[in-house]
Amino acid sequence: MSLPEKLAIVDLETTGANPVHDRITEIAILRVEDQQVVARWESLVNPGMPIPRMIQELVGITDHMVADAPAFAELAAVVRELLDGCVFVAHNARFDYGFIRHEYARAGGEFTAPVLCTVWLSRALYPEHHRHGLDALIARHGLQCTARHRAMGDAEALWQFARLVSESVPAERLAAAVARVMKAPARRSGRAGSASPASPPHSYAAFRHRSG
Repeated sequence: MSLPEKLAIVDLETTGANPVHDRITEIAILRVEDQQVVARWESLVNPGMPIPRMIQELVGITDHMVADAPAFAELAAVVRELLDGCVFVAHNARFDYGFIRHEYARAGGEFTAPVLCTVWLSRALYPEHHRHGLDALIARHGLQCTARHRAMGDAEALWQFARLVSESVPAERLAAAVARVMKAPARRSGRAGSASPASPPHSYAAFRHRSG
């Protein structure tokens, strides 16, 4: 086993790659305790800004779809409850973790959690491979993803990856890899108040979905 006992597997869709300037459009969370999914939750989110056309075409979430969706501030309490006490798990976790921290900061709060990035976990466990983006993991491990680039579809694929490594990697090796990845602060996002260079819309796909 050797994965943390409580995991929150998180995937977001957003208006772009920069958590300072962009916003969340969809969020999915799988809360896992003792290798069992105990909560499965997803919601569209009104970003309060237009979604660039390129991202609408890539992800399939349109301005019309989010027009009547709740803002993140309206979802903050339920999101915090789902994440509470868990290791925050995401693919290219600095992206998702950074957006969540910035959204809580905008809502007048803060959020911190231990973070496990599955890009870096894959690199640690399978160093013979050069590609560790989600598409590469899906192809290499035969993961099922019925809704690629949608939050719950991608979160479900990550949960399959987590189960696969917990069942196929020797416990001591997996535990060591998890500990090493979780100790690396540079792989987490910076502070919620910190800025990063503005990212043009075309960089979103490369940063968000193909990292690794």
